[in-house]
Amino acid sequence: MRIVQRLSLLILLVYFLPGCLGTKYLEEDQKLLYKQQIKAPKGIDKEELAELYVQRPNRQFPIIPFSPYVWFYYHGRKRYDKIDYTKKKEHIREKWNGKINAVQGKPKKVIRYQRKRDKKLAKVDKTIEEGNVWMRWGEPISTYSPANTQANIDRFELYLSSKGYFLARVDSALKTTTKRVSVTYTVSPRQAYTIDTSFVQVQDTAIHQLLLESQAASTLKKGDNYDQDKLSKERERIDLLLKDNGYFDFSRQYVEFDVDTSFNGSQKVAIRTRISEPLSRGYHKVFTVDSVNFTTDANLNLLPDSLRRQEYYEGINYRYFNKEYNKKILSRRVFIEKDGLYSRSNTFSTQRQLANLDIFRFININYDSTGGKLVANVFTSPLNRYQWSNEVGVNVTQGFPGPFYNVSFKKRNVFQGMEIFEMNGRVGIEGVAPATDIDDVYASTEIGVNASLTFPQFLFPISAAAKDRLGRINPKTRLLAGFNYTRRPEYIRENFNFSNTYTWQNRNNTQYQFSLTDVSIINSAITEQRFQDRLDTLEQNGNRLINSFLPSFVSSMIFSATWNFNSYGLNFSNSSFFRLFLESGGTTLNLVNTDFLARESLEFYKYLKINADFRKTNPINQNTTLAYRINAGIAKPYSENRVLPYEKYFFAGGSNGIRAWRPRRLGPGSYTPLDSTETGVLVNYDFEQQGEILLEGSVELRKNLIGFIDYAIFMDFGNIWMIREDGSRPGAQFKLDRFFREIAVGGGMGLRFDFSFLVLRLDAGLKLYDPARPRSRRFILSPGFYDAPFTAEASEPIVLNIGIGYPF
Repeated sequence: MRIVQRLSLLILLVYFLPGCLGTKYLEEDQKLLYKQQIKAPKGIDKEELAELYVQRPNRQFPIIPFSPYVWFYYHGRKRYDKIDYTKKKEHIREKWNGKINAVQGKPKKVIRYQRKRDKKLAKVDKTIEEGNVWMRWGEPISTYSPANTQANIDRFELYLSSKGYFLARVDSALKTTTKRVSVTYTVSPRQAYTIDTSFVQVQDTAIHQLLLESQAASTLKKGDNYDQDKLSKERERIDLLLKDNGYFDFSRQYVEFDVDTSFNGSQKVAIRTRISEPLSRGYHKVFTVDSVNFTTDANLNLLPDSLRRQEYYEGINYRYFNKEYNKKILSRRVFIEKDGLYSRSNTFSTQRQLANLDIFRFININYDSTGGKLVANVFTSPLNRYQWSNEVGVNVTQGFPGPFYNVSFKKRNVFQGMEIFEMNGRVGIEGVAPATDIDDVYASTEIGVNASLTFPQFLFPISAAAKDRLGRINPKTRLLAGFNYTRRPEYIRENFNFSNTYTWQNRNNTQYQFSLTDVSIINSAITEQRFQDRLDTLEQNGNRLINSFLPSFVSSMIFSATWNFNSYGLNFSNSSFFRLFLESGGTTLNLVNTDFLARESLEFYKYLKINADFRKTNPINQNTTLAYRINAGIAKPYSENRVLPYEKYFFAGGSNGIRAWRPRRLGPGSYTPLDSTETGVLVNYDFEQQGEILLEGSVELRKNLIGFIDYAIFMDFGNIWMIREDGSRPGAQFKLDRFFREIAVGGGMGLRFDFSFLVLRLDAGLKLYDPARPRSRRFILSPGFYDAPFTAEASEPIVLNIGIGYPF
């Protein structure tokens, strides 16, 4: 009987799957382009070759040969009539033009109606040009064409030639069935041509000397493969080099390359870099900045320019109607020097550092070379001095969404030194599982208020000359005082905080932050008896977590460094992110007498904490991205109470961590939380689990499903541990000989709804390897995986997560 069922299923698959690929939309003499692949030896970038395809097969679901996008397209095409949409467009135009004519003399209504008309017309135009929604979500069936195959071969060979494989050959092989064709392209690159000689030809001896001195930075290296991309990069390098050394009107068009492929034997290339002279002047002129003009209120153009006051400071001629800014601070952000050589890099740095002040709406820098002199003109327009902003949204941190409201006030240029005063308020209500239960969802209320004052310099006793040099790294000092109130089902926590933080950047992608002083006074009140009983039980077994909920004084010094390569989080191309976090708690308490804290009945903490977080995205093709993350940390308390402030512990599980476990419920180590019930002893995930060591990671394959909907397949792994043995939680201690067996693994799938202004994420995580179970039953396919106390109902094999934004 089972054999008959399997044969019947096989017959159904053979019958229906060809239709799932859309072959029913093929005409009589057409075949489906089912698959394309490239076979190439190591060293040939197959991904770059794949980007050159003239035509691609229709997208399919992973594993199964199913292409719903073809069905979407033809389903929409049945309902698409271009003539009807053209008529609809004319009807909309006539309707709204009539409304606009009826309100002539009322400018605001006219503008509003014009916007509505244009918006509706743009929507219809998009449908006329690209088809209806179904057609835009889908794609027409991809049919095999011998002409496209030859076009692909031509493109591949042209690409290989640009990489130095002048003798390369590409062959194609077809695999055909009744309605499908698969094409395999085999690349035979042969030996690449390498650079044997590279030299520069230029009449200007000064330029020749500059190029010789910077030869080490050249992209044309002897022995490297010939590569046209390297020629383009070398042209850009020379252009920037000369423009940074006074050659204001130099252009890339003056840089030319002569390539000789027959030089000095076979597969050798000689490259001559020629710098041609401008026809008008006959030579390349070095420009020195004659003067620097800085207009601080360029937006005020209604008054005569002659009424502007002028003031000269540090080689800069400031022009303004009203004196509003400290010239010393401004001058530290201007790197264009009077009587100095023109430099494009200094120009861009000036524009960037002025923008970093958050004082000006726009910064425009131009140069006037009339009369043979080079005059630098800096024009800025200030932002509004006072600014209010409001934000309403939905936040998710522990798996359950909740609304929040933010309000902020900003005052710029408080003391005319580009200082910024800010006040922020936040009220949020979020659905959370309490620390003692996961079956219910409660509202967690958070209210926060803080005030900060930011200075565009380091408030530190250093020389004026040092402060001038530091202008290039965007130095800032931020003083902050705040209050935060959190009400959860099991406790209420109030936190008064003060911090003094220095921030700076040495590159566009690197930011540093150092909090010299970060002090908090925390008051906690436990409001649930079950949570109090849990803390008491832990204390009786040597775990002093209860100290984290006593009135506390927390002081620390914090340093963090963030490297963001290629705009991670904004750019979905190849980008990465690395953050290093270091914290020393109670450092100053080692130098003073702590009796005053004891007299005030304040618990205090001494600890060291380090955390490293690395994330990366790799695009596989236009619609597919592979993302991964590794996050590790350790926090070691060394005060007498041997505990950390509760917020300083590590937790595992949740929508942004290991998604097969509820928030803060995984670990520590192989500890098994058990509870006696009416049906026997079962695993109990009611209580949050804290740890002092964290190791977790994720791998996620993201792919477009349809329109604004993406899907992801993910695998998460990791756990938390304690440094010392925890008598209340056997198996929680980190040990080198077993920790690798205590790394939990979860996998799953999810959907991402990209609404442009936010990404809503739904994930379902499945426990694949659970270190809390007996060693012989930890893997999901192991016999007895769901035996008591880990019954399917108690252990929650599948966990649903809701999140805002990507998990990493």
